[in-house]
Amino acid sequence: MNEVSFFSINRLVEFGMSMAIAEQMVKTMNSAMANMHIPGSMNPMQTAVPQFYYAIIEGNQGGPFSEQELSRLIAEKKIVKETYIWKPGIADWRIAENFPEILKLVALTPPIFNQK
Repeated sequence: MNEVSFFSINRLVEFGMSMAIAEQMVKTMNSAMANMHIPGSMNPMQTAVPQFYYAIIEGNQGGPFSEQELSRLIAEKKIVKETYIWKPGIADWRIAENFPEILKLVALTPPIFNQK
């Protein structure tokens, strides 16, 4: 066989060794990339978990209410900023104005239209 031929034993050994080295390099790079810490990559964006609230309405405990239901109750003036609200995860009842998410609902809820 010709020494410059691709199929010569020297060229085949050289090719096999090159492939083995390339495979080791790929494994090393994959391992390095898998162990690399990229801020935020391990914490994919989490979907918002629906929050439920309980409220004291007309002297009675009501709930659980979703944010949509709270908006309706705010529009109907059944929940005002002085209404006591509780949600899972807090120790005691608090007035509505102490919940930023409820204040947001108050700001975004249009008043009920009364045509006279």
